[in-house]
Amino acid sequence: MSNSEIVSRAEDLSKRLLNGDRRALSRAISLVESDSEAGKLISAAIYPHTGNAQIVGVTGSAGAGKSTLVGSIAREERRRDRTIGIIAVDPSSPFSNGAILGDRIRMQDLTGDSGVFLRSMASRGNLGGLSETATAVADLLDAAGFDVVLIETVGAGQDEVEVANAAGTTVLVANPGAGDDVQSMKAGLMEVAQIMVVNKADLAGADTAVGQLRSLLAIADLGAWKPPILKTIASSGEGVPELIDKIDEHQIFMTESEHAEEERRAHARRQIMALSRAILHREAIAAAANATALDELTQQVAVRGLDPRSAAIELVAELRSLWSD
Repeated sequence: MSNSEIVSRAEDLSKRLLNGDRRALSRAISLVESDSEAGKLISAAIYPHTGNAQIVGVTGSAGAGKSTLVGSIAREERRRDRTIGIIAVDPSSPFSNGAILGDRIRMQDLTGDSGVFLRSMASRGNLGGLSETATAVADLLDAAGFDVVLIETVGAGQDEVEVANAAGTTVLVANPGAGDDVQSMKAGLMEVAQIMVVNKADLAGADTAVGQLRSLLAIADLGAWKPPILKTIASSGEGVPELIDKIDEHQIFMTESEHAEEERRAHARRQIMALSRAILHREAIAAAANATALDELTQQVAVRGLDPRSAAIELVAELRSLWSD
């Protein structure tokens, strides 16, 4: 496909997406996910039309009930006559980079609702459980006119700070049956969450988990927004209306309070830095694979003549030399 054809295709899909065409939206998402030139052009074209949707990230450890909670949030939002876009980020298959958990199955009852758009995405090995393209896909859903965009992350460990780079409001979900899990949460994760939720609140340990979260918040480096701590039972929907009310409150804080401009700039900075890291990482790995020193360094490490860290430092030094030329 020629460059002019790529540009024409991107312009056509962008216009159709902005007019609410679901097929154009699906195709645009596929192009963005594949990191194609057309996808980049579409992202740039629609960005001025973003900023209207609530972008809500739902993160936390595996087993906390995030998928059930996301489904409950979506149903309650629909009762409030809001349209919902859901990005469900699954772990990637190590062989195909495909999403393997299948959130479409877990939220099957929502797929027949014309006011709901669900897309599963592979994390592609991102440590945050959030794929590099999730931010761009959230922008596409925003531009397509959805009122709320929900991003559910993998929950594979505590390294999910990246969700805050895509979401305006981050909901951290804790499991009352895992007190050690709450205690071990990284400070960075605590500091990017705007709302704390103890899900499965009908189980023993819910009040203890709330107390632990309060203790962690007391020593966290928080800004003007003080994260509320809520209890929910996602399977029955209990506590979900109150959670959505708090999400709405944070949205107002982000857009109308005296801190709004500061919050928007901080969010934009996080997005730029996160995407820069992803681009640099991809380019560095590609360059390293073709570096002339790699084979020699590999052999030295294999025979224990050089430690891996020293080899990596030498390889990076060669890459810096190549990039400076």
